[in-house]
Amino acid sequence: MAKDNLFKGLNTKDYFGHKKKVHSVAWNCIGTKLASGSVDQTARIWSIDSTTGKGKDELELKGHTDSVDQLCWDPNNAERLATASGDRTVRIWDTRSGKCASTVQTQGENINISWSPDGSSIAVGNRDDVITFIDTRTFKILRTSRFLFEVNEIAWDKSGEEFFLTTGLGTIEVMTYPELKTVRSLQAHTAGVYCIAFDPTGNRFAAGSADALVSVWDLKHKVCVNTLPRLDWPIRTLSFSHDGKYIASGSEDLLIDIADAATGECAHQIQCTAAMNSIAWNPCHNLLAFAGDDRAQDDRGGSYGREGRLRVFGFPSH
Repeated sequence: MAKDNLFKGLNTKDYFGHKKKVHSVAWNCIGTKLASGSVDQTARIWSIDSTTGKGKDELELKGHTDSVDQLCWDPNNAERLATASGDRTVRIWDTRSGKCASTVQTQGENINISWSPDGSSIAVGNRDDVITFIDTRTFKILRTSRFLFEVNEIAWDKSGEEFFLTTGLGTIEVMTYPELKTVRSLQAHTAGVYCIAFDPTGNRFAAGSADALVSVWDLKHKVCVNTLPRLDWPIRTLSFSHDGKYIASGSEDLLIDIADAATGECAHQIQCTAAMNSIAWNPCHNLLAFAGDDRAQDDRGGSYGREGRLRVFGFPSH
């Protein structure tokens, strides 16, 4: 395996605040704030210095009555966050004030959420394979679509003209947006596809599967160009670095694999203490946030829950 000197000697910092395990992490569009969503029914907003790793727990967002399983930022507004919960709501937050700007009632227990590239729509998927599209200007539901197969992760491509679903059938469904007409069904894996991520430069996307493989695709031609075989357990979460050069993959393995996106070679591996729930590259720096089923004690005597840790890799040692 080819190791990349770019990551050699870099450290991981730990951040404690949640009382239960963290299910989702995401950076805002300018990389200045990190959001985390937890089983403790809250989301938190963190300011983390990109050089030193010094972190400040700025806000606790309260209001959900069930686990905050997924969250995403407005791609064009660094202060607007959406959270999806098992309590059958989506909440949109103003992170300057910490107040909930709107609560949208949905049909079921929400497990996935994605914000359109132009900022005008949010898509949220629930456990019953129903996707709800929300207008972010009026906070009204634009439409709901029910699918007859297991829908896992959902996302728009960078253009916003195509909408992607990963399925329990091992396929990636490519649809036009807003028509939601299926134009391609890509037989991507031999088992369910759990997650999908897009290269910020618009050249590639990657999918992770229960078959423990990551497939890398040419976005324009929808052709698989590489497969990453280094993990042994189902791939739960994926993220591309800000320049599109690296793909990070998280699973139930006790490591995160960072691959060269062009060659598929291993650039680095981060040792973990638990299965990963969510990983996210910063959109401006080579900093990777991640959170999993950790049971690590904090260094302040355990004043926070044993499971409420999130971590960021990529800080120089001092």
